[in-house]
Amino acid sequence: MGDKRAFSALMTAHKEGLYRFVRRRTPDAEEAFDIVQEAFVSAWGAIGRFDPERSFGAWLRSIAVNKCRDRARRAAVRHWLSGSCPAGAAEQVRDQNPSPEENLIACDNLAELSRALATLPSHLRDALTLTAVDGMSQAAASAVLGCSVKSIEYRVHRAREIVAREIGWDPRT
Repeated sequence: MGDKRAFSALMTAHKEGLYRFVRRRTPDAEEAFDIVQEAFVSAWGAIGRFDPERSFGAWLRSIAVNKCRDRARRAAVRHWLSGSCPAGAAEQVRDQNPSPEENLIACDNLAELSRALATLPSHLRDALTLTAVDGMSQAAASAVLGCSVKSIEYRVHRAREIVAREIGWDPRT
């Protein structure tokens, strides 16, 4: 019984941060909530394999990253098999004219930056997002993504180069 209480306390402590972490990787709030739930279920099932030398938050985020990747792969397969937009997407098609808020965002180049980030391969986008947006150290990001710190360093550098090129920013000027 104590293990369930301890895990419940860990869930309470990490659920909001994990949701924000996942939400940055998926455009749908409900899907993000589902992924968080799946990550906690997987974590509970694998709790015996948790290394107490590691940060629980980093371990949980690595599970969540894998859940996000799994969802993206399944969605891509469904899209390919259906040959059309995902079920229910037709109802969600919005007016193509930008709203006043979107115009303001575009003026600040935020929309352009978002598009550039979306073009990155997931391994580069994840490394950049973990370090630049989530504020993780390269060591913590390497623990989440399961690669070396040097690999994170390279990925962040490469992601920044690609984003700069996509938005037309020359760091030499």
